[in-house]
Amino acid sequence: MIPTFDAHVPEALVTLREYPCGTVFPRHTHPRGQFAYASTGALKMFTDLGNWVVPPQRAIWVPAGVPHEMHMRGEVVMLNTYLDDQATERAGLQARCQVFEVSPLLRHLLEAALAFEPSAPASERQRCVLTLLIDEMGAMPELPLSAPLPGEPRLAQACQRFLEAPTQTISLDEMATWSNMSRRTFTRHFLESTGMTFVAWRQQVCLLEATARLSHGASITAVALELGFSSSSAFTSVFRRNLGESPARYLAKSKAAALF
Repeated sequence: MIPTFDAHVPEALVTLREYPCGTVFPRHTHPRGQFAYASTGALKMFTDLGNWVVPPQRAIWVPAGVPHEMHMRGEVVMLNTYLDDQATERAGLQARCQVFEVSPLLRHLLEAALAFEPSAPASERQRCVLTLLIDEMGAMPELPLSAPLPGEPRLAQACQRFLEAPTQTISLDEMATWSNMSRRTFTRHFLESTGMTFVAWRQQVCLLEATARLSHGASITAVALELGFSSSSAFTSVFRRNLGESPARYLAKSKAAALF
């Protein structure tokens, strides 16, 4: 359900929605910016510019007017905060999609804001909670849980094919063939279009997929082998190097946050 807004809606409106595993929201836009917090479950989001993964207890910022598609992984409970332009500016949120950490304080503020009735006159407490909510959003650290998508049509088509079944075993030569380019031309255009080498991009996409699968309950060993890593230890090493901690520690923190 995509909400509508009128002049009486406050600068920050929080709603709660529950979605079964596999729910897909086809491409759509919002007139306000959307700060989508996955209380439980995980989600993947796609735009023309990239793809993002939101593990449990994290959030994604989608600026107003950005066409996007969302896929639910697991049973998702989502708290959406829709911000008007003034609130977006005060929070310092950018005109690009971003995944954020969510502090215990922000979780409590989101829960408190759920009780507010948009059509009722704002109380002093409501104004204080929403002000702190917006300020706390602006203080959240960004997480490296995205991968860019190229704008060049042939590259975009090849990348979409890769995203359907990401694996470390797909080679640069295979991608070049899918793009109807020589290896050299593909390498040059890919770097120019995404700012990354194909090998780095392939690894990032596989890590995003791994994060989503782990959040959905898959084992570390199964995820490592399904995504083409040589072993679970090799996968753990790459995961720790890119995300700052081991997969086991990452999942433990998510579960602990869910119990807070």
